[in-house]
Amino acid sequence: MPTALVTGANRGIGLALCKALRTHGYDVIAVCRSCSAELEALELRIERGVDVRDRDSLNRLAERLGEQRIDLLVLNAGVLSQESLGELDHDAFERMRLQFEVNALGPLRCVEALADRLADGARIGLITSRMGSLEDNSSGGYYGYRMSKAALNAAGRSLAHDLRPRGIAVFLLHPGYVRTDMTDHNGDVDPDQSAARLVDRLRQLSLAESGSFWHANGQTLPW
Repeated sequence: MPTALVTGANRGIGLALCKALRTHGYDVIAVCRSCSAELEALELRIERGVDVRDRDSLNRLAERLGEQRIDLLVLNAGVLSQESLGELDHDAFERMRLQFEVNALGPLRCVEALADRLADGARIGLITSRMGSLEDNSSGGYYGYRMSKAALNAAGRSLAHDLRPRGIAVFLLHPGYVRTDMTDHNGDVDPDQSAARLVDRLRQLSLAESGSFWHANGQTLPW
């Protein structure tokens, strides 16, 4: 049975990904800072107390995994806040700093900490956003989120090159505008539908497409 590890697994898209991956026959390791009743109910292996901002926290996770090999790594943990020009005060810059720590540096820390646990030929899904696309930005604002996701996309391209010799593919995946707590339950797709599409992309894309940027619905996205 292949093993999948999902970060940010306690709610929203992460929780839905855990459900979807299990239906596809994966042994799922759910990673989160704090658990939820919904995640507990899935009766999966849960790794609590893992903060993607904290290298030591991730190294301890790697130690607990022991010799476990990860076939699919889905880095989903993220935060969102809105910053607007003319209102970029101290608090706004602190929120932007947090978004860089979690959205951009967090996934890179995870890969660094778990690289030795990745099976040769594994796949990595970086849950990004089309809001990180420079070409697709037609409305401005959301400075921290847009910049952090653009940085994540750049990291994903570098990871694709660096991991290719091991046959490990890396994909940048936009889940859609999903109705979750992060979006105040606005959106045009439910978490379960988004998760099903994301899993389809991860199962169907090949090493030849490593480093590419996709919408969960199968549409390629501009950088």
